[in-house]
Amino acid sequence: MDHLLSERTLVTVVLVFFANRVRNAEAVNATYPALFAFGDSILDTGNNNGLGTFSKCNFPPYGGDFGEPTGRFCNGKIPTDLIAGDLGIKQTVPAYLSDNLSVDDLLTGVSFASGGSGNDNLTATTLQVLTLSDQLQNFKDYIQKLNASVGPQKAASIVSNGLYLFSAGNNDIALTYTLNFAGSTSQNFTSYADSLVGWGSNFLNNLYQLGARHVWVLSTLPLGCLPGPRSVKGGLFRVCSNDINDEAQFFNTKLKEEVSTLKNQPNLPNFDVTFIDVYNPMMNLIQNPSSQGFTNIDSGCCGTGLLETALLCNALSVLCQNTSEYLFWDSAHPTQRAYELIVDDILKANNIPRFLADSRANST
Repeated sequence: MDHLLSERTLVTVVLVFFANRVRNAEAVNATYPALFAFGDSILDTGNNNGLGTFSKCNFPPYGGDFGEPTGRFCNGKIPTDLIAGDLGIKQTVPAYLSDNLSVDDLLTGVSFASGGSGNDNLTATTLQVLTLSDQLQNFKDYIQKLNASVGPQKAASIVSNGLYLFSAGNNDIALTYTLNFAGSTSQNFTSYADSLVGWGSNFLNNLYQLGARHVWVLSTLPLGCLPGPRSVKGGLFRVCSNDINDEAQFFNTKLKEEVSTLKNQPNLPNFDVTFIDVYNPMMNLIQNPSSQGFTNIDSGCCGTGLLETALLCNALSVLCQNTSEYLFWDSAHPTQRAYELIVDDILKANNIPRFLADSRANST
């Protein structure tokens, strides 16, 4: 009897030990207490839902693999969610303008990004979405709410130790410049790119002044290879537009240089700002699709896949049968699976381990 009692006691101790380890692993992330996102549709988790804009997607078939349409420009999760999950912060990041934010949401981060926005205010105002200035104002409002919820000291700690994602430039190049919004192409692209980088740098400076210290600045996608630009600029065979890709690469090079400058400015001490290359991980998938099981890399899953995005991709659209074989969900945005592979490459390239190896398996 004593022998059996001892065995049972040992088993109980072991189970309690491992149970506590599991709970601790789920509750405490490795580095950042919260994640915040600014910029465009790559990071927008639903801030456009209540805006009077055509640049929204809070309706089917968007969000089909997520469980419901949320305002994410994807069939499922986007980099905002995936990075937060991989870093052990939380599985999904709500939009700041959501109607049902909880205190827990405030503590662990929200997205301020707005699909269709960019470094150029003209981009956002033309599409009637949130400019970067609007997003900064919402961040200021957020800080006030956080102060009221947990007190200034804890709020300041969350803000300074949180991770910030910033994606802008995609719409400025693919829409404002390429489609010549308000005569934007009257200047050469070199000048326009310099302006875009300058506006982005000003935003990052303002973000720093509000307390942000850890910022990932995302490059653009290979914009000339998106289904929409292929249809408009790619000719009969819808090849990638080299001109648009060249512009994206030129902008990304300038942006990377500016990020390096900001990181080393003496008037911005402890500014942990990092350039994140999204262009090449995505281009690798486009050039080597079979390595990851993709059978379609030039059209979106929604509708004809040639031009449909936002309101043109809707409940009446015919969908592909298997989203995991499509690189693109609509004519401008990758599928969740493509985003997962891109985020994997980003984390590996920057020597950032996924905190919870099964974080995606436990997702919605």
